[in-house]
Amino acid sequence: MQANNKLALVPLGDQAVLVYWAREEQAQRWAERLQADAPPWLEDVVVAYVTVGVFYQADKVSYEQVCAYLQGLPLPEVSRPAGLSGRLWSIPVCYEEPFATDLQQVAIHTGLAPAELIRLHYSVIYTVYAIGFVPGFPYLGYLPAGLSGVPRLPSPRREVPPGSVGIAGRQTGIYPLARPGGWHLIGRTPLTIVDVEQAFFPLKVGDRVRFYPISTNEFHLLAGRHLDDTFWHPCPHDQQ
Repeated sequence: MQANNKLALVPLGDQAVLVYWAREEQAQRWAERLQADAPPWLEDVVVAYVTVGVFYQADKVSYEQVCAYLQGLPLPEVSRPAGLSGRLWSIPVCYEEPFATDLQQVAIHTGLAPAELIRLHYSVIYTVYAIGFVPGFPYLGYLPAGLSGVPRLPSPRREVPPGSVGIAGRQTGIYPLARPGGWHLIGRTPLTIVDVEQAFFPLKVGDRVRFYPISTNEFHLLAGRHLDDTFWHPCPHDQQ
């Protein structure tokens, strides 16, 4: 850790502070340090790209005291890539019909042949930079240059099937639940990545995700299986 300079802090409601960083990996490393220190008033730490939401117990500490504590934390080292402290997940995706609903549209937009589009999508190891807009939806970055810049649909679908893998802008993501959505869908994983009733939310900010292609037959063999520990391993330091 490096010596601290003034952090950019702003109130987030009446029980949280929002901390801004220049880079995603700085936000993740600093959040890890805060969680490890675990001051007694800390309720939660939520990382989303270059921001960290620090939630505190207002009956135990004041906003000013929280800010003073946060300003005293050392700045994070950023020599290692974001996500190395998390887990590396290998997630199967079927890029075939009927799961690749928008594959042809994306191919036209990018000028890529469908096979090259698919290869590019699973060639990257992505980092989970945020979780939302529904429980467990992972925002994964960043897409390779050839796939970046695909806009959202003009009108969102009323319901996207669970497991659908979509892209928009520089990001890709997995719809964990049947919800409306406006990203272009290029495949689907057969795995369950969220089970609200069982409080099953395996993907965390800082984890990394590597997709691999499977056939329709393999999809049906894996359908309904949870994204459990057999699909992850610690991130080796030589993975980029």
